[in-house]
Amino acid sequence: MVDFARVQKELQECNRDVDVSGISVSPKGDNLTHLIGIIPGPLGTPYEGGTFNIDIVLPDGYPFEPPKMQFSTKVWHPNISSQSGAICLDILKDQWSPALTLKTALLSIQALLSAPEPDDPQDAVVAQQYLRDYQTFARTAHYWTETFAKASSLGVEEKVQKLVEMGFPEASVRSALEASGGDENMALEKLCSG
Repeated sequence: MVDFARVQKELQECNRDVDVSGISVSPKGDNLTHLIGIIPGPLGTPYEGGTFNIDIVLPDGYPFEPPKMQFSTKVWHPNISSQSGAICLDILKDQWSPALTLKTALLSIQALLSAPEPDDPQDAVVAQQYLRDYQTFARTAHYWTETFAKASSLGVEEKVQKLVEMGFPEASVRSALEASGGDENMALEKLCSG
């Protein structure tokens, strides 16, 4: 059975210094076994400036079993699935210890963003790109951060500009982006289908 008193204490710990660390955890709904973690992209990386959401599910054996964590924000990284958001990190598997907390796990994930391990990948395609052509990897990771991990109006203006450059009228581009919740690919499909 999940130790809910400990989970409450961990939530307070995570959210105590959110202004400094940028890391926070909150319940998804009113169930303390399904949480949302938020981590900022580390400075000096292609993820800088992004805000990444982590879906957290606590198993019945928590804290003696590791939390199940995966990115709900799309991210381009060798150790994170670009499709499902699954994370390849030892402390989320066989190296978990009850001494670890949700915050230490999120800090470890943030550190993984800074220091990928392409020799132990979750996403082989990304790992190959990282190893063979780091500049292309960094540009792609930065683009994904801009597209999926930032909610700034600057991202919207860049999307508008790109779609206008493809030959679509600006008013149509703006309404398609608005109708698709800012999803550039969905907006492009709407524009192409008439």
